[in-house]
Amino acid sequence: MLEAGASTGWLRRKPLAGAAAHGGPRLAATLSWPHLVALGVGAIVGTGILTLIGVGAERAGPAVLVSFAIAGAICICAALCYAELATMMPAAGSAYSYSYVALGELFAWVVGWSLILEYSLVVSTVAVGWSGYASPLLVAVGFPVALTQGPALGGVINLPAILIIAVVAALLMLGTRESARVNSVLVVVKIAALALFVAVTLPAFEAANLEPFMPYGFGKTMGEDGIERGVMAAAAIIFFAFYGFDAISTAAEETKRPERDLSIGIIGSMLVCTGIYMIVAAVAVGAQPFARFAGSPEPLALILREMGQPGVARIIAVTAVIALPTVLLAFLYGQSRIFLVMARDGFLPGGLVQISRRGTPARVIAITAVLVAVLAGLLPIDRIAALANAGTLIAFMAVGVCLLILRRRAPDAPRSFRAPAAPVVGAGAVLGCFYLFVSLPTQTLLWCLGWNVVGLLIYVVYARRRSVLGQGAS
Repeated sequence: MLEAGASTGWLRRKPLAGAAAHGGPRLAATLSWPHLVALGVGAIVGTGILTLIGVGAERAGPAVLVSFAIAGAICICAALCYAELATMMPAAGSAYSYSYVALGELFAWVVGWSLILEYSLVVSTVAVGWSGYASPLLVAVGFPVALTQGPALGGVINLPAILIIAVVAALLMLGTRESARVNSVLVVVKIAALALFVAVTLPAFEAANLEPFMPYGFGKTMGEDGIERGVMAAAAIIFFAFYGFDAISTAAEETKRPERDLSIGIIGSMLVCTGIYMIVAAVAVGAQPFARFAGSPEPLALILREMGQPGVARIIAVTAVIALPTVLLAFLYGQSRIFLVMARDGFLPGGLVQISRRGTPARVIAITAVLVAVLAGLLPIDRIAALANAGTLIAFMAVGVCLLILRRRAPDAPRSFRAPAAPVVGAGAVLGCFYLFVSLPTQTLLWCLGWNVVGLLIYVVYARRRSVLGQGAS
């Protein structure tokens, strides 16, 4: 078993037995596995499937199907790692908490810092995406155009993006169970819309649209237009469409039976969404030549219009307005729990630990909402949104390493769920995510490096000195 104080300084680790323990007030346990599956599907099925089929087709052609399969397989490996670790350590901190036990404090900080990057950018970009669907409806009834766009696009502020973040934050503060119920209803609406798309486009499937199948090759190569193409280049971007199941692990403290429900929620949502994505991508590529919708911000709607189905295209667009807030809910939920756990560990101000009478970290949710609303309302985040992928891939690699280390260091520790073929699954998560990481655009990797340099400076100057574990050791 892991012992407390096994390392000192920046490598000090939490004991495995106390990974989920803390001295502050606990969150209310109100969730069961159906809530967790809905939370995962709500997070995963969102802007990714609605937009990234076009981006992926631009980079891989019809072989975008292979890109989806590769990204999905890597994410399934990561999901299995998450499922085992989440049931071993039912802590709200997700990959951050696992890294604190297996790798040490500095690595935990880097992973937590990466999760903050992931969740902040996802919430902000999805809010802006939702605003893009909702703003035309608002402008049609007299809403000022300048208040629907940030300064980078010539406007004043993206007020719809800020308002939807405020609505979702208020729902989360109202209560976790209430939020989960609303989320479940919206997830059903979203899946019904995708089923409608498949039903309408499947009869138009033509095998000739799959030729040439892999026009840009398998590995990442730079095209004459400056765009990096290839199956793996597409997979590195499409990966954005898959993650979100990691937000389920942040719900560990609020789950009634974490030893059973977490593994069902994580693996169940990942399998459901991988199946949905493969089916939707296949019928989309088969219904129209990929060049017609490559790079389109609304590829599904465009395919339907090309087929003479403008009414169904409008249904897809309206569904996006109704159902995209499920992604905001899942990631805003996850980010607030990461902030909460890091505050409990002393890395962030202790005032964030306060729990409201409804059993939610209302103060953390409010502060988190303000931070992401600033990004969504003012900043030109479209150019750096791929950073969310970089942050997630770092966290997923860490979880794979944690699985492998704990299988060796604590082989007899209780595991209500054991990942099958753990060495293969762990290595698949680590190596697969690393390959996707280096396949990201070079500019994204440089931004990621800068983000982590800033994070390390904050750790050295502020967080390391306030660490609860460090103070206990001294």
